[in-house]
Amino acid sequence: MTGERAISLANLHTGEELRNLTYWADGEYLPDALERCNWLLRDHRANTAHPMDPELFDLVYAIRSRLCSTAPVQIISGYRSPATNELLRATSNGVAKHSLHMTGKALDIRVADCELDYLRKTAKSLRVGGVGYYPDSHFVHIDTGRVRYW
Repeated sequence: MTGERAISLANLHTGEELRNLTYWADGEYLPDALERCNWLLRDHRANTAHPMDPELFDLVYAIRSRLCSTAPVQIISGYRSPATNELLRATSNGVAKHSLHMTGKALDIRVADCELDYLRKTAKSLRVGGVGYYPDSHFVHIDTGRVRYW
């Protein structure tokens, strides 16, 4: 299998961006690129990174390709330490006790040049993992767990 896959990510909390980062080439994930993604998606409260599921990057790649967007995918939340997840559970609604964010299998995202509802519909159309819709908070949750929608 040949070819390349690249993604563009922007962490809204840290201001960091990765533009057109090739994370997969010639049938393999690129370890250095995955490390850069893991750092960008770290728990910004604890400043700790965790290995993210590479299939999550494939999901982001597929979503962005279907959107025909050139804007980076904006990250509201990537990896969450257990302590951060508990903090958010105590102060917010809708944060799961066993969130896939804690295992590097979930992202909360939006794309600047895309309506949120269209982003949700696009993610659902792929039938990969979970898709949660949070219009009041202006993000869509995606994960590589079992297929489900809320």
